[in-house]
Amino acid sequence: MEIGIGLFGLGTVGSGVVKILQQNANQITQRTGSHLVVRHAVVHNLNKPRTGFTQDFPITDNPEDILGNDEIQIVVEVMGGIDYAYDIIKRALMAKQHVVTANKDLIASRGQELAELANQNGVDLYYEAAVAGGVPILRTLSSSFTADEISRVAGIINGTSNFILTQMATNGLTYAEALKLAQDKGFAESDPTNDVEGFDAAYKLIILSNFSFGVQPVMDDVTITGIADLTDSDINDAHGFGYAIKLLGVAQRVGNALSIEVSPHLVSFNHPLATVNNENNAVLVNGESVGEVMLYGPGAGEMPTANSVLSDLTNVATNLALNTPGRPFNTFNQDLDLAKPSQRVARRFIVVEVADTPGAMYSVTGMFASAKISFTDLKQTPAKNGFARLVALTHAASDAQLNVIRTTIRNADGINLAAEYKIFS
Repeated sequence: MEIGIGLFGLGTVGSGVVKILQQNANQITQRTGSHLVVRHAVVHNLNKPRTGFTQDFPITDNPEDILGNDEIQIVVEVMGGIDYAYDIIKRALMAKQHVVTANKDLIASRGQELAELANQNGVDLYYEAAVAGGVPILRTLSSSFTADEISRVAGIINGTSNFILTQMATNGLTYAEALKLAQDKGFAESDPTNDVEGFDAAYKLIILSNFSFGVQPVMDDVTITGIADLTDSDINDAHGFGYAIKLLGVAQRVGNALSIEVSPHLVSFNHPLATVNNENNAVLVNGESVGEVMLYGPGAGEMPTANSVLSDLTNVATNLALNTPGRPFNTFNQDLDLAKPSQRVARRFIVVEVADTPGAMYSVTGMFASAKISFTDLKQTPAKNGFARLVALTHAASDAQLNVIRTTIRNADGINLAAEYKIFS
């Protein structure tokens, strides 16, 4: 059986999809019983040179060449963006064409609607590549954890920020230097906001939360803190206590509620997440039965991400061969409230800058005592420019208690809360 593919986008990922289809054609046919053929590609820029594959299909800028085309059974969307991609995918599903996409922004914001549309039209909608590049986390969650109850899913799910933090930690670069290096190597966009402010990771965490807990959060449900304000002093102090700093997405069950957060965390050097460096990703899943499982691999790049797209393509091909298309990628659904600040509890790494005046340090410890927060470790650096740096590791404390500290310090003279991160455990 021959299956026609219509490709929207021939950039990094799209080109990788074509390369794998052409190079591994025999293997794919043997495993699926079908011959997958790119019939047509639609791009924004027809003049852009494209190399690395045999162009044995037409390339145009007209979506009508793919949508509703009887020779095309599967539409692959790897253009990115939200509005245009939404329109393309919606029209494809309504034309009863199966869809594979790597579009995390779209799936996180409108995935539920598109999944319902796919179900109504009896076609497949897959998006494995939308979360962790070459790491097959969604299919693992949807198939290998069906009988288990997941208590937490967490991980490094943005390669750009992880590359920057790795360079700051291992090569002593400043944030600005590490960001420039990431841009020079193609890991960061000219406008890196989406990555370094945590928004990209938040989109991915929304999708992971849907598969892990059966909920459909929105961006406003995610507490987001990026890495732009993190300093080399923070990294050095964390190292001194035996921790690396990683930008983590963490969704975890707290009783009958769910906490969803993207923020820098301290990770013990002894934990496997601490060894995930540069552009690599890793997702940690805690199941009540299986315990802790980690999937690790490249989180971006032409061939790893294209390989995840191919995984979805072969699943659609198999469904067509077995005449079982139209089964939702994920059917898990339940109601969980968002965790309250009093339920979000963790140990903390806190940095306070204190004016070098009599009684100032005493007033800081008094503030923490009033909020019922106690320290496990404390380090004070000599005063510089009239301020001393107080670095503390705390016992477990809630976000509600930290909110008290933030308000108290904000209203105090000569005291500044310079940094506050959770400790992952």
